[in-house]
Amino acid sequence: MTSQATVQAMPNTMNGLNIQDMTATVAAIKQTPALGAFEFRASNEWIGGGENRSRIKEFYGAGQEDESRATAFEFTNGEPPVLLGHNEGANPVEFLLHALAGCVTTTFVLHATARGITIKRLRTELTGTLDVQGLLALDDDVPVGYEQIQIKMDVETDASDAELADLMAFTKERSPVCNTVCKPVPVSIERA
Repeated sequence: MTSQATVQAMPNTMNGLNIQDMTATVAAIKQTPALGAFEFRASNEWIGGGENRSRIKEFYGAGQEDESRATAFEFTNGEPPVLLGHNEGANPVEFLLHALAGCVTTTFVLHATARGITIKRLRTELTGTLDVQGLLALDDDVPVGYEQIQIKMDVETDASDAELADLMAFTKERSPVCNTVCKPVPVSIERA
């Protein structure tokens, strides 16, 4: 079988990802590592009380400013009444769980596809425990952020149990949001 016939015999998609595009993207980054450098951006405006709104549109990636988004994504951050809000939207620590769930899921799917593993079903549940005494500066011994986050993946694939366990461990190591949470990065706050 020729290499041309091998390429044509490959399915176009697996787990919803275009195999040829994925292969080409990885090859391009291997050849020109600078294409892997991305800068994501968000802006936020306070509305009132615990409500504020984030806007996400522009980013830099693959060696240029991205222009693929015609309109910005907007996310309303709020608080439940017990935390002095009016349920205007999910609160920021809930958005962190959303970001973590999305990134872990995407990383899992990407690397399952790269390994030739077909995903039949995937559902992820996250639970984070947090004590607001830290936020409110009531007890310096209480962490300000999440004390722990538990991720449970309910997945059905054509992989063996050992392959699935390896893929889940690899996903934790390679998920950018999981790594940002597990191995925090320096964050600076300064006046604009």
